[in-house]
Amino acid sequence: MKNSPCATTQQISVLLADDHLVVRQGLAAILKSQKDIKIVAEAADGEETCALYDQLSPDVLLLDLRMPKKDGLQVVAELMSRRDSKPRIIVMTAYETEADIRQALKAGARAFLVKTAYPQQIREAVRRVAGGESFLPAEIAFKLAESISHPELTAREFEVLRHLAAGGSNKEIGQKLFITEHTVKAHVKSILAKLDAIGRTQAIAIATKRGLFLRS
Repeated sequence: MKNSPCATTQQISVLLADDHLVVRQGLAAILKSQKDIKIVAEAADGEETCALYDQLSPDVLLLDLRMPKKDGLQVVAELMSRRDSKPRIIVMTAYETEADIRQALKAGARAFLVKTAYPQQIREAVRRVAGGESFLPAEIAFKLAESISHPELTAREFEVLRHLAAGGSNKEIGQKLFITEHTVKAHVKSILAKLDAIGRTQAIAIATKRGLFLRS
């Protein structure tokens, strides 16, 4: 369905993807009570999600961010990359970290919800995404705006940060990444500046709070 649900009597077909049965049952109950929404299938992992999407081509995919076999971001990226008609995907997760929101939307998701969202928010998100719109609750939009204001770490800086969190010294990090100790020091300086941290411990705490260590 490509038109706004308000302009047609056709039901919005929804594929639910979450590895927890109780969560799927709860979402199904919220959506099945609506005459204009129809659950066409449920998936318990990322591979099953992709297979069912290809088979059914639902109007909306309601997708858990963290699942076995393929996580939500992998599913979004895969479906987006191989289809001319881009999937309309709503990502749901238990924790709305800055990194999660930023990466999900960058990958192509149209909406982002936490699993504690009110039933009316979930229904509105499904209807608006089915109609070609995006949907972000106010608290998610605020976090996204806050995230955009923070400079992103480079891939190498992120590697260094991971090793810092594991307790590695500059020398040890350099050996593991095959770079000089001087280069590691330069990366650490850049990391502290970008995270607005006064030291390594604070940098790790800030990165943890923003969900940076949860990213793939």
